[in-house]
Amino acid sequence: MFDNLRADFEAAQADRKLETGFWRVLLHIEAPALVCYRFSHWALNFRVPVLRQVFIVCSLVFQRVVQMSLGIFISPDAQIGPGLVIHSPYGIYVGPVKVGPYCTLQGGVVLASGIREIGENVYFGSGAKVIGEVKIGNNVVVAANSLVITDIKDNTTVFGVPARIRLPGGRPKRFAWKTIKPETKAESASQ
Repeated sequence: MFDNLRADFEAAQADRKLETGFWRVLLHIEAPALVCYRFSHWALNFRVPVLRQVFIVCSLVFQRVVQMSLGIFISPDAQIGPGLVIHSPYGIYVGPVKVGPYCTLQGGVVLASGIREIGENVYFGSGAKVIGEVKIGNNVVVAANSLVITDIKDNTTVFGVPARIRLPGGRPKRFAWKTIKPETKAESASQ
């Protein structure tokens, strides 16, 4: 649990270059949802009988608070690899699916419960929906407001309703924030 949670926070730190430090990431609005999912998943797999029930009750209460306050539901039965990043936290539903490491979710994403598998390094834009028995490969970008109902191969970008248009080279960018230095009058005059 703690290794995956540490990887989630490190991925969030790498994603937001201007915000450094473990505590700044912990104070983000989506952090309770990540902690809630990791704790709930850990509690379901805990093997000491009496403590397991206590942890499950605590995780259910924590899960309901997160659902009511943030609008995020991540099923404890989901198997999500390390490095999960949630950018805008409202309206997210993740059913009991298997998701590879370094997945990025925007607001309004629905990953329904019938999905076979989602590969690693997958980016879901705002409002993206994945429904049915589909398999999504590695390094895939699902654009905003897309509806995925068929399998997606590795290294592609899909968009549309339904997501039929595929572009090769789906390499999700981690939104490298760069500060652009304005040109001074002396530099622009010398050119």
